[in-house]
Amino acid sequence: PPGFYGQSGASIAVNALVPGDRLIPNDDAVFAGRISGFAGATSIDLRMPLYLAAIILLLLDTLLVLWLGGMRFGNLKIGRVAVFLIAFGLSMTGGAPSTAQTLSAPGNRLSEVQKSALVTRLAYIITGDTEIDATSRAGLKGLGQALSLRTAFEPGDPIGVDPEKDELAFFPLLYWPIVPTQSPPSTAAIARLDAFMKNGGTILFDTRDALTARLEASTPEAASLRRLLLKLDIPQMERLPSDHVLSKTFYLLDQFPGRYNTSPLWVETSTRLDDDVESGPVHSGDGVSPVIITGNDFAAAWAIGPRNETLYPISGSDPNQREMAFRAGINIVLYTLTGNYKADQVHVPDLLRRLGRQGE
Repeated sequence: PPGFYGQSGASIAVNALVPGDRLIPNDDAVFAGRISGFAGATSIDLRMPLYLAAIILLLLDTLLVLWLGGMRFGNLKIGRVAVFLIAFGLSMTGGAPSTAQTLSAPGNRLSEVQKSALVTRLAYIITGDTEIDATSRAGLKGLGQALSLRTAFEPGDPIGVDPEKDELAFFPLLYWPIVPTQSPPSTAAIARLDAFMKNGGTILFDTRDALTARLEASTPEAASLRRLLLKLDIPQMERLPSDHVLSKTFYLLDQFPGRYNTSPLWVETSTRLDDDVESGPVHSGDGVSPVIITGNDFAAAWAIGPRNETLYPISGSDPNQREMAFRAGINIVLYTLTGNYKADQVHVPDLLRRLGRQGE
């Protein structure tokens, strides 16, 4: 057989062909076969016949049990009763398959959003810019992969949402890359976004301008975000304190870099127990900041391609900056999912001491 024979370094190659051999087309006629294209498998929908058969058997069983129990129908016209019950059963099941088929039809955008009620997914706001939307999707895909590998949370595929028409209640976190050319949200979209935040959701605004913000007093992205925030009902914001629960949700962090590492992270102003001087600042354990703001371009740092390759270079001198960006993203996601429970655990002694003083 053709191959390499002998010892390593002194092998002899035996070829499949010898000089003078020529390749000719294969003669399919000798096989007496028929060449045809691939035909997809067909299926028969048996749901309705099976539903109908089950209902008929159930009704017959019910009538039989009643008759064996001693019930006499007398002058009741059993045939009419049975026909009525069968018609009632058909009316209860007739619309179900068509509704399910409509919601699961390929390309149905509504079904994609509704699937988020069955599996937790990360979502991004569709800006209309093809490149930025693709980066957001690739970034959340990379972050979701890191979450699956490092934590017990396995998110579904990320999805883009439009606050003008999509339901936002299914998502714990919305990533919103700010684009200066994006149209301002309508009144209905603003109301939907306010309801999302007031019901426990978090919006991560990313101006992606950390590099240019160092050279300009105000960037177009920052101005666009400012106009947007004026319409939203957001709380008072502050730079992330060093003892904030976001810095210890999963990893212990002192910075939150993305593709860049010069923009601060802004969160809702923390609630503190100012009457307890000895214990120091204590964060409230009642909720999560509805708004997080950065300019470090998180999605570009998280973005991965079809072969899990990174798509954008990191701007910075720290070789571990991309790893720290993934850690920052994991902390943010778990913070939105679990709340301030870490703060409660850290400050349990202080809280118990405060409760003890109130009891006295």
